[in-house]
Amino acid sequence: MKSHSYYQDQSLNHTAAIATLHCLMGCAIGEVAGMVIGTTLQWSAAETIVLATGLAFLSGYALTMLPILRAGYLLRAALKIALAADTASIAIMEIVDNLMMVIIPGAMAAPLDSVLFWGSLFTALLIAGAAAFPLNRWLIARGRGHALAHCHH
Repeated sequence: MKSHSYYQDQSLNHTAAIATLHCLMGCAIGEVAGMVIGTTLQWSAAETIVLATGLAFLSGYALTMLPILRAGYLLRAALKIALAADTASIAIMEIVDNLMMVIIPGAMAAPLDSVLFWGSLFTALLIAGAAAFPLNRWLIARGRGHALAHCHH
């Protein structure tokens, strides 16, 4: 009986890891774009974070919606599925990622060509993904979160 439970846990961990990586990719696309744009335009940290967060949600939802739209769903239905599947995960990632960028000394003011900027952003995104994994695992185990998206493509 224990081996069956072990394999279920491994499968759940694998599914949650894939879902977290998928979500992290979407967040990273928007987060990097927002941080680069805000830094280039010399916006304040708050303005840059708002832009990066908005773009992270947009790109995260878009990555989830693409295969659902390809499967023949209408835009409105695909958006509803993406909102239900990814909102909690993206929210956790964005809170943690942006908090880390603010906490790391000089990260928000670092120039784009610096190791500090890219190293901080990379580290912040890794920590954000690690923070979202338990939530994604918990949601998927209950048929929620990213499990909702997989039912539709």
